[in-house]
Amino acid sequence: MSSFLEELSSKAPVPGGGAVASLVGALGAALGSMVLAYSVGKKSLVEHEGELRRAVTALERTREVLLELSREDAEAYAWLNALMKLPEDDPKRQAEYETAVAAAIQAPRSTLGASCDALRLLESLCGKTNRHLRSDLAIAGILAEAAARSAWWNVAVNLPLLDSPAERESVEYECRSLLADAGSRADRIQDACLAVGST
Repeated sequence: MSSFLEELSSKAPVPGGGAVASLVGALGAALGSMVLAYSVGKKSLVEHEGELRRAVTALERTREVLLELSREDAEAYAWLNALMKLPEDDPKRQAEYETAVAAAIQAPRSTLGASCDALRLLESLCGKTNRHLRSDLAIAGILAEAAARSAWWNVAVNLPLLDSPAERESVEYECRSLLADAGSRADRIQDACLAVGST
């Protein structure tokens, strides 16, 4: 982690915001896994045992996916950044530019989707996990939403590079819809965790 932060704080083009977005989502998934670790096998939660065990597997997979997306985002941006330094009539830029733009958009777009998946799962766990870790569950939701919002910015900054107005509009609509959903779910998770604390 220390070396990642050193690289992040430097003038190197990667890692950047896209890699951070995915990493924040992975942190949220990992924190959700910790909540589950203190919930699985608990006698008072035995009625939810099957669901909790399935959630363990799902969050582990989400964490792996988001870590991989962090790497993919850094690679995609490095590729696009290198191409944009070439003259517009350079054969390599002309041959690879469109694909590089698509990759630079797809990585954060996938991070946004994975973060929303994590939020749906975390919301489904409200009231079914160890009440003493309710703050951790709420923070996991906050981190997943932060990842979604951060990923959206990395999509948005690259959208103007797409040639097709229809494609730009379609991607923006999809991402804004996911972002709104992420915000609503994060709010509901926090409300549910506060409600557990007041009972």
